[in-house]
Amino acid sequence: MQPFSTDLSFARSCDQQDPLATYRDRFHFPLKDEKPVIYFCGNSLGLQGKAVQAAVQTELDSWRELAIDGFRRGPHPWLYYQEYLTPAMARIVGAEPHEVTIMNTLTVNLHLLLLSFYRPTATRNLILMEKGAFPSDQYAVETLVRHYGLSPDAVIVEVEPAEGEFCIQPDALLEKIHELGDRLAMVMIGGIQYYTGQFFPIASITAAAHAVGAIAGFDLAHAVGNVPLSLHDWNVDFAAWCTYKYLNGGPGAVGGLYVHDRYARDTNHPRLGGWWGNDEKTRFRMEKGFIPKPTAGGWNISTAQVLNMCALKSSIEIFDEVGMDAIRKKSQQLTGYLSYLLQQPGTWDGIQITPDDPEQRGAQLSLYFRENGPTTFEQLTARNVVVDYREPGVIRIAPAPLYCSFEDVHTFYSIVKNS
Repeated sequence: MQPFSTDLSFARSCDQQDPLATYRDRFHFPLKDEKPVIYFCGNSLGLQGKAVQAAVQTELDSWRELAIDGFRRGPHPWLYYQEYLTPAMARIVGAEPHEVTIMNTLTVNLHLLLLSFYRPTATRNLILMEKGAFPSDQYAVETLVRHYGLSPDAVIVEVEPAEGEFCIQPDALLEKIHELGDRLAMVMIGGIQYYTGQFFPIASITAAAHAVGAIAGFDLAHAVGNVPLSLHDWNVDFAAWCTYKYLNGGPGAVGGLYVHDRYARDTNHPRLGGWWGNDEKTRFRMEKGFIPKPTAGGWNISTAQVLNMCALKSSIEIFDEVGMDAIRKKSQQLTGYLSYLLQQPGTWDGIQITPDDPEQRGAQLSLYFRENGPTTFEQLTARNVVVDYREPGVIRIAPAPLYCSFEDVHTFYSIVKNS
């Protein structure tokens, strides 16, 4: 790509050369005043794909025409529905298909995984988190340690940015792991920090945790479908994510989880059981004695949420067509262009707190406003721009590469400059 320019012609030229440009037409954009909005909120809720309605209708037709027989007949027999999604999802997160399953929602899955992998002892019981983790992560870990009769203040250790900084230096995180040593039971970090947009070095964190005998787990809500991941090769122990952000699964969409092969195949590894996780060969005998599947599906609890999964199935088929490398390439170009424009004279006085290094961020830029953040957000909303605001003082701007264009970014810049 040629050097960035503030000219509209540059943005239009980029769109003409963009190999992903046609994918924009496969999504519905909300309208305001009969015009499509500038939608930079894929980090909160992805847009609806145009194929979703037909996908849902297919399963409604099966329900209407087959009723209970839909579990074994029809275009997609429901008995195996989650298995239709796992191969593509595994490619998105860099895992083997048997290491991934689709079920529940993010925080439910996080609770289940934490109970499986946190095995505190009198001397090894600390959990390391980033300061300012997403509230659900904080609540999940806090209630987990209370479940074991431990004090959150005594057991949960937080790494925070240096004074005057917003992001955590990766070296500080690794040093803290080394410092905690054999007292550390688990590292539980957000792969991409929801507030700052910082992309943590998952492979290095995992290696450091394992070096001191600790488990490495990650909340990948803001990473999956956003940045390429290699969970298996990075040797990550477990991870959980939602699918309604960059994966466009729809509001309240089903979650996903990953457990490394060494646990997925170990049917003796602790977990809470449910009949959908039981081995299919014995599931319908309706007998005592949980026999988990020797895959991540052994963590399944309840019957697959078929109508909930339709939109996700439709969306990840697009991801399979495009591939995460192509998505990442465009994402870095879009975000780099956005960062360049917002640093031009006459734009905001907001401070970009997402790292300048493209390798340390995803599709999101976070701008901190010492004052007037809510007012600025309201002004953008009034100008048909969809972003989001997070206390204290941050507006998050996330041009998702599957459906956002370079001209969208330039239009946003023009609105900011003239506001």
